[in-house]
Amino acid sequence: MDPFFILKTDYGFEQASSALEAAVTYHGFGVLAIHDLGQILRLKGTNFVEECRVFEVCNPMQAARVMGIQIKLSMALPFRICIYIENNQTYIGMIRPGNLLLALSPDEELKSVATEVECSMIEIIQKAAGSLPCATI
Repeated sequence: MDPFFILKTDYGFEQASSALEAAVTYHGFGVLAIHDLGQILRLKGTNFVEECRVFEVCNPMQAARVMGIQIKLSMALPFRICIYIENNQTYIGMIRPGNLLLALSPDEELKSVATEVECSMIEIIQKAAGSLPCATI
C-alpha cells in the first residue's frame, strides 16, 4: 500500500487550508499547530516559490489510546496533514498513520487504533478537498 494518501483539490491554497481546519474540527480532531513551511523557507532567504503548509492534528481520545499502549509512541504524534502547491495544482495529503504506527509496534490493539485514526484522517482530507470521490495520487 502506498505510504502516502494524497488528493488533488480544485480549491486554491488558502481555501483548502480553511476547509481543512473546518474538516479537522468536524471530525473531532484539533489543530495543534500550523507550520507555513513555504513562508518560513522564504523568510530564511531561500528562493522556494511553492506554498506548503503542515497542520499538526490530534484526536485526544485516540492519542491517549496510542500512548497508553506504549508511551514512546508519543514520538510519532501528532499526525500531520499537508497542503501544498505543485505545478499550479493544490494537494492535500498525509503519511498514512497506520503505516507509521505499525512500523513502530506490532501490538494488536495499536493496529485497531491506527486503522480508526487513518480512516478518520482520510475522511478529513476528502472533506477538505471538497468532493467525493476524489482523485488520489
